[in-house]
Amino acid sequence: MRRPPRVWRWAIFALAAVYFLVPLGAAAEFSLRQGESGYGAANYLEIARDPALRDALTSSLRIAFATIVITLALMVPTVVYVRLRLPRLGLLLEGVTVLPIVIPPVVMAAGMAFMQANFTDATSQWLFSSPLTALTPFYVILALPFTYRSLDAGLRAIDLQTLVEAARNLGAGWWTVLGRVILPNIRTAVLGAAFLTLALVLGEVVIARILLYVTFPVQVVETGQTSAGVSVALSLASLVLTWVLLLVLSFAGGRGRRRLVGGIA
Repeated sequence: MRRPPRVWRWAIFALAAVYFLVPLGAAAEFSLRQGESGYGAANYLEIARDPALRDALTSSLRIAFATIVITLALMVPTVVYVRLRLPRLGLLLEGVTVLPIVIPPVVMAAGMAFMQANFTDATSQWLFSSPLTALTPFYVILALPFTYRSLDAGLRAIDLQTLVEAARNLGAGWWTVLGRVILPNIRTAVLGAAFLTLALVLGEVVIARILLYVTFPVQVVETGQTSAGVSVALSLASLVLTWVLLLVLSFAGGRGRRRLVGGIA
């Protein structure tokens, strides 16, 4: 079978690069504009000086951390148990985790807004007392599809049954097997799930806006209504932060694999 010429590969790569890099370059140029005075970093410096932006970013990072911890605590044992003991439920679990993609987030937000307006008991007041307690359950649900697929791919790449049986034969308990045998082998999958969850929290604006909570993406939108340059600078800074986290993820996953291979050797 004749292989396609390399020129087409480079042409497709060049078109993809233009498609992504030209808008980013235009956004970077716009964020550096300072009117008639030329170009400068005033918009980026404004990000550091604005206390509202710092508070919104801090709030979103707290929500992201809580969402990552809860999602992984729920999904890692569940996915491992289903693959080991109930493999027939794999399709059911996959279907359930797809529901957050099928159901529009605005529907969940509308239901939560109704509860926020009509329920006055102590539990409801505590739930809606801060963005952390109100938004984290939503983001846990929205993160389920990405978390499940990342963990499932990581578990498919290892011989889970053999690893668990070997550890159990050596006297390890279930939590020891999970923490010291399984997790080190799916480190990259866990980090990938955490990274996707972080990106989700830093990019979701619909639910937070409907429930009237000021998170980082909501603050970016509101900033754009008064200062377009600062808003674009914020968006680019968020994108750079995401890329940096992705590089850290790749580096950590690579180191983990090399350490594991070295230990086995």
